Amino acid sequence: MAGRPVNNVGMDPVNRFDERAATWDDDPAHVERARVVAAAIRDSVPLGPSVRLFEYGAGTGLVSQALCDTVGPVTVADTSAGMRKVMEGKVAAGVIAHARVWDLDLASAPLPASEERFDLIVTVLALHHLSRLEPVLSNFATLLAEGGRLAIADLDEEDGTFHGDGFDGHHGFDHDALANDLRKAGFPNVSFQRCHQIVRDGRTYPLFLAIATRT
Repeated sequence: MAGRPVNNVGMDPVNRFDERAATWDDDPAHVERARVVAAAIRDSVPLGPSVRLFEYGAGTGLVSQALCDTVGPVTVADTSAGMRKVMEGKVAAGVIAHARVWDLDLASAPLPASEERFDLIVTVLALHHLSRLEPVLSNFATLLAEGGRLAIADLDEEDGTFHGDGFDGHHGFDHDALANDLRKAGFPNVSFQRCHQIVRDGRTYPLFLAIATRT
């Protein structure tokens, strides 16, 4: 889901991402966005070989690709089969060495029956695609070890022009409202910073990075 494109009305968004997956990394803006977000995460979260990283809505895995040399085990997940295929190719080629690729939908499917936990969960431009945040944020809290961190990079609240008509997700996020949702899910400490921007059709849409700590 990272950096996903505009929805077309009447088209399944997952299928749209499947179609664009093979050429996603050809866009320099996608690569640069992942690099900038990964750098902001490095500056905000202690990393090291013991940090177990999980990226949700990972797209082609560009953010994990940029972080994998500074963390330990990496797990990436996306609901798009096309995106997962690209990530699997990167794992096989050693680009995201030793990573696992999961088909996992935290918005509508139960968590796998596992006691596995992570130290850092990253999600980039994925949450605004969801109509309901509560189940995903709750599942993030379950997947994180105590004291683990959640890094969310997404759109500031906007007027609906980013995706246009027919989009049923969030038109970006008000920081106070998102912080309240995170507190309800078990993340009492949340900080926000500006991390990047997207220019589309002559308009600029700021991106924030939120870091939340699980109690």
